[in-house]
Amino acid sequence: MPADADGCAAIFDAWLDATDWMPRRHPPSAVARFHREHLFKTCRIIVAEEEGRGLAGYLALDGEGFVAALYLADRARGRGIGARLLAEAKAARPEGLTLHVFAANEGARRFYAREGFVETGGTEGENEEGLPDLFLEWRAFR
Repeated sequence: MPADADGCAAIFDAWLDATDWMPRRHPPSAVARFHREHLFKTCRIIVAEEEGRGLAGYLALDGEGFVAALYLADRARGRGIGARLLAEAKAARPEGLTLHVFAANEGARRFYAREGFVETGGTEGENEEGLPDLFLEWRAFR
């Protein structure tokens, strides 16, 4: 829902600020604008909320099965919320999902491996951040 765009951007910004290996390329105002004007207009956004605590995380899924974003509030990590968001995306796209993950993001890599994703390629940093990344894929039946 568009009303959640700024909250989702704030979750991403908090992760970015807490991640020492990740360079900040855009100020928070531009991140919020990107969420409002692009991500929320081009992707299906699945949000997780905690009663009395608000937005806990979100997943952005494009029409081709690409997971463009999956971020959780720090307080929501390690509680199965990311797996539930991903389960909803898998149910929406049973033919498969793809995503990119930064090679340095070891926690995310372990999470996606547990969720059945396999590495299909990557780059040495051909992205805006200039960081090595991996391409991952999930298929319901391999």
